[in-house]
Amino acid sequence: MKIGFVSPYAWDVPGGVQAHIKDLARYYRDHGHEVSVLAPATDESLIEDDFVTPAGRPVAIPYNGAVARVLFGPVAASRVRQWISSGEFDVLHLHEPAIPSLSLLACSIAEGPLVGTFHAAAPRQKVAFAIAPLLEPVIEKLRARIAVSEVARETLTIHLDTDAVVIPNGISTDFFHKAQANPEWKKPLSIGFIGRFSEPRKGLGILLDALPNIARIFPHFKVLIAGPGEGIEAMQSVNPALRNHLQFLGRINDDEKAAFLKSLDIYIAPNTGGESFGIILTEAMAAGVPIVASDIPAFRSLLDEGRYGRLFENENSDHLATSIIELLRKPELRADFTRKGLERAERFDWSQVSDEIMNVYLHARGEDEKVRLVSETRPWNRFFTREDE
Repeated sequence: MKIGFVSPYAWDVPGGVQAHIKDLARYYRDHGHEVSVLAPATDESLIEDDFVTPAGRPVAIPYNGAVARVLFGPVAASRVRQWISSGEFDVLHLHEPAIPSLSLLACSIAEGPLVGTFHAAAPRQKVAFAIAPLLEPVIEKLRARIAVSEVARETLTIHLDTDAVVIPNGISTDFFHKAQANPEWKKPLSIGFIGRFSEPRKGLGILLDALPNIARIFPHFKVLIAGPGEGIEAMQSVNPALRNHLQFLGRINDDEKAAFLKSLDIYIAPNTGGESFGIILTEAMAAGVPIVASDIPAFRSLLDEGRYGRLFENENSDHLATSIIELLRKPELRADFTRKGLERAERFDWSQVSDEIMNVYLHARGEDEKVRLVSETRPWNRFFTREDE
């Protein structure tokens, strides 16, 4: 099958949507499909995958508590039209087609089997969906709609009054499970965080506020912090006596991320909101790392209300410290979360997720007789639009 993916966000800037598209595209290519990706790029020289077509430099806009780098406008529309015309795709898979981006342009320009995946989780009052009445005729062109979680599905239902089949983000469980710890990062009683320091919703401040309580019980723990941002700025809020507990690693690549997770005793996800899934939690589970996460809806769902990881009250640094201390005190509890997490991670392996997405492609193309899997929760016909209906 010839599959075209459209990324709304800059390909060379780390992000969950880009990672999802990249991994899925590589998986399908490895299994014999022809794949092409259209994406913005801040620096085309940083694009390593030969299946990616850069569409131009994006602009930064505030979106859902973060900064999104997207591309829109008449020049971008021309490039989208050229890419679609030359691609002759069997199916076009558009990610986040409800925001001003290449995906929205592709949805308005293209005809035929169009599939949209919705990643965002935004409250009702968010202005990002203020143009929903203008989007509805475009979104109706999608023959199939996917949401990466129930939270993303609810957002779609609220803002665009439509529904979607829930298929989670995917990972390669073997990649993380078989990774080796980095000896330089492997510390006694090490806890870790990955995220953009500049975005308060990633929750690094909550973790830093928990340090004094942790240090009173465990004076020799280490916090490894990875991600883009200035470590010096983050340290300003930390008592100088506690700064020796912190180690900033900067931005890390995929191989380094797997080694990072393998080097930890506990992974901390203190995000305060705006998350629709939490791909890093699935990666941590696949690596065998116990998790402490805020009890935001996406994380509660992913961790099954605490079955697969410890949940703490959102934005409560004291409760976070208590949860971390409990796990550090109880290696048997950490081992139990590790065992359960490894089992849970298998649900998100690409070997399963890619089949579910391929089923959506086949539905969108009207090839129902080839479908291998069937939703066990809701009739799939609700999520598809056929030209003859």
